[in-house]
Amino acid sequence: MKLNFNPVTKEEIHRLETALLVGTLFRKEVLEEVRNSSERLTWVDSLAVAAGALARAKAGMTASEIAEELGRTETTIREHVKGETKAGKLVNETYELLKEGKLSVEGLIGEDVTTTTTTSDEKLKEIKKELEEVKRKLESVIQKL
Repeated sequence: MKLNFNPVTKEEIHRLETALLVGTLFRKEVLEEVRNSSERLTWVDSLAVAAGALARAKAGMTASEIAEELGRTETTIREHVKGETKAGKLVNETYELLKEGKLSVEGLIGEDVTTTTTTSDEKLKEIKKELEEVKRKLESVIQKL
């Protein structure tokens, strides 16, 4: 299944969101930033929100809809989508790299990111669970460095 840069379905949004988060997290400069940050979990959370916001914006959702779904303010969502935050800037860069074919995350996110359509609440719970797993894996990688 190919990555859709203008997603339509919830599954496509989730796939783009996952690709943006993973693609951003594993960029060399971002790994270095996270490794050196004393607030790395907050930083990873900001990247996750920025990835979620951009994926939903590319699907045509409004800032209000995205804010409600992600549990953040409309201002935060707009800043991430416009690349006005550091996390937003990095996620927007990752989007462009993916779109231009200069970055691939297929081996990292797998072919079957989502297999079923679920309600928004269930999907949000799944995303939060996945984020926690990514945080644990990232902490493990950082400790090994």
